[in-house]
Amino acid sequence: MNIGPVRKRSFRSGSEIRGSKMQKTPKGLRLHIGIFGKRNVGKSSIVNCLTGQSVSIVSEFAGTTTDPVEKPMELLPLGPVVFIDTAGIDDVGALGEQRIDKTKQVFQRTDLAIIVMEAGVVDDFEIELVAKFKELDIPIILVCNKSDMGSPSEKQTEIAETEELPLCLVSAVTKDGIDDLRYQIIKVVPAEFMQPAAIVSDLVGPGEFAVLVVPIDKEAPKGRLILPQVQTIRDLLDGDATAIVTKERELRHTLEMLKEKPAIVVTDSQAFLKVGADTPDDILMTSFSILFARLKGDLNDMVAGAMAIEDLKPGDKVLIAESCTHHPITDDIGTVKIPRWLNQYVGGKIDFEFWRGHDFPDNVDEYKLIIHCGACVTNRREVLWRIGCAKKAGVPITNYGLAIAYTLGIFERALKPFASAHQLYRELKGAEG
Repeated sequence: MNIGPVRKRSFRSGSEIRGSKMQKTPKGLRLHIGIFGKRNVGKSSIVNCLTGQSVSIVSEFAGTTTDPVEKPMELLPLGPVVFIDTAGIDDVGALGEQRIDKTKQVFQRTDLAIIVMEAGVVDDFEIELVAKFKELDIPIILVCNKSDMGSPSEKQTEIAETEELPLCLVSAVTKDGIDDLRYQIIKVVPAEFMQPAAIVSDLVGPGEFAVLVVPIDKEAPKGRLILPQVQTIRDLLDGDATAIVTKERELRHTLEMLKEKPAIVVTDSQAFLKVGADTPDDILMTSFSILFARLKGDLNDMVAGAMAIEDLKPGDKVLIAESCTHHPITDDIGTVKIPRWLNQYVGGKIDFEFWRGHDFPDNVDEYKLIIHCGACVTNRREVLWRIGCAKKAGVPITNYGLAIAYTLGIFERALKPFASAHQLYRELKGAEG
């Protein structure tokens, strides 16, 4: 009997399976560990030692690493992390200056900085790096590499003691000191990575349920949900709550079928008006984007920023910053819908400027308002850095969901789940009145 061709089954080891699952953890939720230092001190070699893989190209020639190289991995007991290998901070020439700019851009998203020096060699480059990361309140680990060829200098030891920083002696060749470096990473990691913040599970108790409204449109990947929706579902499950998922057209029927009221209804911001009309006033309602304003940034700052929409006038310059680098589709939320709603709200054309990915302008003081995406693919450190830049320049900053809610007249209702933010709104509204 011919049973046709036999298909070979591929078996993966336990470590490969665990690695595959780990890879699915969104990068925006990982601890970002930046590796910094001068050229040819062994930054890439140390990244390879820490990850156990040849992630970065290693060469005896200075300046091998050009653009930052990112490697996601799992570092127990922390869980998923991202190591970022950067170009030498002492690079030279016109191209070298561009590489240094890319390295400095990594500062914005670094949760923990590892400064690599050659054992016995230190100068102003490392001292300035320490000062910069101290200014940004980023934890620092000092590493003296090539310990098989020399010992730390008195100056290196003095910097560690004066700044109260751990100093690890490492040899990327012999692997000596790598375990100690891993231990120090775990020891100095920011506390929030040991106890991650909730997305919505703090608003939905164990045994309760939330209704999540998920429109299926062109921006929804075929066969999948978008990242904030998936993360919210997982957060509810982690909190021993239940997620009921429906589309905006089925929401009214879904609520009618339920025997009990949900703790909250969470919607895609683009469906705010439809969902607001179909959700009874005695049920809390907000959007995924507003939940992420709280998770990834500072909700109160962004609430105040959204209220600055009231002061916009035609011709004002507004920055729209998006973490994704996808090609905008027809009727895209960031490049089409939000500009359209804002133009309608102010009664004229606003001058919009768009920045994507990790790029962010230096001249933020030129804008009347900054509107950021939900930042699902970037980390909280980078969003807080951008909020800090805006505050320093005296420019209000908000995000997509809050801006949409404000222009559509559903702002206060969308804030009611968040006591502090709602109170701030009432106070600012009272001050305006």
